[in-house]
Amino acid sequence: VIGRTIFGQMVDGTLPQNLLATLTRVGLGLLFGGTAGIVLGLAIGASHRLRVIIEPFIAATHPIPKIAILPLILILMGIGESTKIFVAAMGAFFPLVINTAAGVRQIHRIYFEVAQNYGASRTKVLLRVILPGSLPAIMTGLLLATNITLLLTIAVEMVTARDGLGASIWLAWQTMRSENLWASLVLITLLGIGFNLLLR
Repeated sequence: VIGRTIFGQMVDGTLPQNLLATLTRVGLGLLFGGTAGIVLGLAIGASHRLRVIIEPFIAATHPIPKIAILPLILILMGIGESTKIFVAAMGAFFPLVINTAAGVRQIHRIYFEVAQNYGASRTKVLLRVILPGSLPAIMTGLLLATNITLLLTIAVEMVTARDGLGASIWLAWQTMRSENLWASLVLITLLGIGFNLLLR
């Protein structure tokens, strides 16, 4: 039944439309939130002074459930597309900033000393020492960020969107069409598996 439902949604075009909408929001959330998280994480990891200033704010805001502040975000930003992308970006930001900073801090000091002894500039230290050394932690953060961003995107679509897999789930619940609900859940599961396989 689920397979037949998915095939029917593919034929009538609702599945590609909803899938594209969700993937677009996830992608933009990862782009904006992930880029900001990586850049700030590199800066925090490389600068003790910056870490002392910024880490308390991250520690204070990270535990707040992003869904819990969704009503506040809706009041401030409305229910447009920018709100959905902003929520997705929040999901990407925190795992990447935390993992990137931790990845930079675990790089042994001897690598920085060797680079300095060879007269490496700050740019070369960043490109030849910091980025390669922190890359495993960044990839772990990206894996977490992708899953959280997908989760938040689905959640915000259920509340504010007219398209996307989250909106499809909400419509299926409202119309009591369990086959559509299960079809959407299966697609989300496949997306999660696909993201994990791709990043690994």
